[in-house]
Amino acid sequence: MGDRVIRFALAAAVSIGLGATLLPSAGSAQSLSDRFKSLFGGGSSDSKPATAAAPQPLSDADAGLTCPPVQIRSGASTYSVAQDGKEAVGNDVKFLASITRTARECNLNSGQITAKIGIQGRIIVGPQGAPPSVQVPLRVAVVKGGVGEKTIATKAYTTTVQMDDSGSVPFSLVAEDVVYPAPSAAENDDYIFYIGFDPQALKPEPKPRTQKKKH
Repeated sequence: MGDRVIRFALAAAVSIGLGATLLPSAGSAQSLSDRFKSLFGGGSSDSKPATAAAPQPLSDADAGLTCPPVQIRSGASTYSVAQDGKEAVGNDVKFLASITRTARECNLNSGQITAKIGIQGRIIVGPQGAPPSVQVPLRVAVVKGGVGEKTIATKAYTTTVQMDDSGSVPFSLVAEDVVYPAPSAAENDDYIFYIGFDPQALKPEPKPRTQKKKH
């Protein structure tokens, strides 16, 4: 393989359909919009459900590696926030976020896979009203499935969404730095990209402990 870069199959998958037009948020940079057009194979305003594309066959020298599918982690498909001290149910909800569309793209170079994971979703304002801006916490993980599931790589991301008076605002995120060692051909089909909301991503990282100097 050497330093030759091989582009894996590009595929998009629908997770939860809300029947709404998918547009980048008003505050998104043009470059983000362009990246989504590349990942989703067209304009991100296309409201038609995306269909999963079959992996493109690679040469025998590449041992049949393909880009893993994207799945939403069970229990992490929605993210709701309520008033302080309240449960996120009923009239106490400020907003509810859900994932509507995903896509992925993989590059293989010198035994390492660098993946781009595209996530689109929507924030719906609840009865308590959402704040002017909302931080959306997400996590992307590379997992080897099967007996004794193993996490190969994982990373948390946040994206800030500016709310408006419409009551329903889309959000977009492209994770471009998902890197992990290429699996063997025998293990290739066991790999999965898991995505989902992760409120822990909003918590500040613990400060490293400093050792006291001995006098």
